[in-house]
Amino acid sequence: MFKRLLDVKRKELLQDVEKTVSEMTGHDESFADPSDRASWESEASRDLRIRDRERKLVEKIDQALSRIADESFGECEECGEMISVGRLKARPVTTFCIACKSDQEAKERQPNHGA
Repeated sequence: MFKRLLDVKRKELLQDVEKTVSEMTGHDESFADPSDRASWESEASRDLRIRDRERKLVEKIDQALSRIADESFGECEECGEMISVGRLKARPVTTFCIACKSDQEAKERQPNHGA
């Protein structure tokens, strides 16, 4: 179930990357109006940020697929307990159960006293 879900999502993300590259490289970069160029550059920058986030998600998907292959998928990295199916359905690339992820986020919100 999760392997198929991850494979489909990975394929969609890679198709989006190809589409973005095609659109950016196939675009005529001569602009009569500087504001048109600025608008295009702003959109291109936004698209590249989105694609970078998607690239990172593809990496997480690849890691999740590796965990499926080695049969460690669904095991919390922190406590070793099994992650709930509901959490995995919502975020199949997760590596933490809800309790451990909540603890991690709480620690991240605490001010750094040592720095």
